[in-house]
Amino acid sequence: MNNRRIKIKTLASATAAIAALSLAGCTVGPKYHAPTATVQPPPATYKESPAQFTNSGDWKVAEPQDAMLHGKWWEVYNDAELNALEDQLNVNNQNIKQAFENFMEARTLVAQARSQLFPTIGTTPSYTRSRTSANLSNASGGSGSGGTGTTTAPKLQSQIFSLPAAASWEPDLWGKVRNTIHEAQYNAQLSAADLENERLTEQASLAVFFFELRGQDALQKIFDETVEADKKSVDLSRARYETGVDDEISLVQAENALQTAESEGTNLGIARAQFEHAIAVLIGASPSSFSLPVKPLSAAPPVIPVGVPSQLLERRPDIAASERSMAAANAQIGIAVAAYYPNLTLSAEGGFESSALRNLLAWPSRFWSVGPSLSETIFDAGLRRATVQQFIALYNADVAGYRQTVLTAFQQVEDSMAAVRILSKQIQQQVDAEKSAERYLELARARYFTGVDTYLNVLVAQTTLLSDQQTLASLRTQAMTASVQLIEALGGGWDLSQLPTPAQVSERVHESKAN
Repeated sequence: MNNRRIKIKTLASATAAIAALSLAGCTVGPKYHAPTATVQPPPATYKESPAQFTNSGDWKVAEPQDAMLHGKWWEVYNDAELNALEDQLNVNNQNIKQAFENFMEARTLVAQARSQLFPTIGTTPSYTRSRTSANLSNASGGSGSGGTGTTTAPKLQSQIFSLPAAASWEPDLWGKVRNTIHEAQYNAQLSAADLENERLTEQASLAVFFFELRGQDALQKIFDETVEADKKSVDLSRARYETGVDDEISLVQAENALQTAESEGTNLGIARAQFEHAIAVLIGASPSSFSLPVKPLSAAPPVIPVGVPSQLLERRPDIAASERSMAAANAQIGIAVAAYYPNLTLSAEGGFESSALRNLLAWPSRFWSVGPSLSETIFDAGLRRATVQQFIALYNADVAGYRQTVLTAFQQVEDSMAAVRILSKQIQQQVDAEKSAERYLELARARYFTGVDTYLNVLVAQTTLLSDQQTLASLRTQAMTASVQLIEALGGGWDLSQLPTPAQVSERVHESKAN
């Protein structure tokens, strides 16, 4: 009994020592340090910063306290209808829901990786009843009194009740499991950043479609007003023709102008319907049952705070996702390096076994076995070396992808700021052009009514005014959508502090049901 206790204490001590070694074991592979985002440090200001163009029309500089947007960035447009649509999108958009479920899946992979730190325990209760062949050489005999021999019949049937339990544990001596956990955590953070990037993309798309639709309403208003004016011109030309003051060609020209304006105005309905349908899909509604009232675009782009270039690295969720991808790739290198080292497995089995159910849990029915084992690959024809090189190459590719993402982000911000700045100046110029076209039409009509010029000059003036009005409406729509694209390029209202930490993505995921 004492020897048994000594063996058990020795085994427990050895197990505790191995567990402590596992918890304090080394982690092989390179430590992760985020590389520089760009080859050169970011500039102090953007090239297209409003501070560089203080005299460029409506291109204004944001106040210092408005350094960056936060939260519901679309509220900067002060449009209640847009706000309501964005709120519906955040709840019902299916692409956002898909990205969210991908994030939840990534979190479950963290729990799966963490489970490898602990032993695996299982049991396989069984019952076996068997019969042995009577024709086997297992009979036994003996001699009785008077020299008469007796034969004892063999026992042909037997049964076994078994209640075993087995445990197996592989201590994480070289950090393979810990690196696997880190990889899963970084990938979950990457998925969280992808979710925010998808959310920002959908929100920006909704705002763009919304202003494009309002732009179509503004164009429709212009054509409606043009049609009404052309109808009056047709009535006047017909009266002049019927009284003999003018010839038929003037009447035909006026009628053609009216018919052309009506046709072009009708065509605007195609784009408006498509934008309306696209908005319906974004907010998770059926296009067949969704509509928006007609409301011409009249607002001007608000002041967009752009901050400084160094802030961009912490504002864009796609940059955060790219950086987390590098961290995950670095953890994969550590997992591959751990394959060079031996694996230690501790296994134990024990339980109860008896041929009679009533004796199954009796102390003499016990059995057990325990023992460690080591495994090491001696020759693999360069497999491990090639695997390590594979993940090193993957990490280097992620570094290049990260830096390209940063460069593209700076390009998008500069492009959008240039568009907003130039459009604000062009709108002012186009307003002057529209005023000149209106004056041109007044003069042409006056000369026509006095008989100085033919109706052709009036027609040219009408066409010029309509073209300038269309251009101005289109420029105002472009300016609004360019401001949305600038906000999107700046990262919307998101910042790096909203990215969940490794500890947060490791929290238990609540059970969910399939939809």
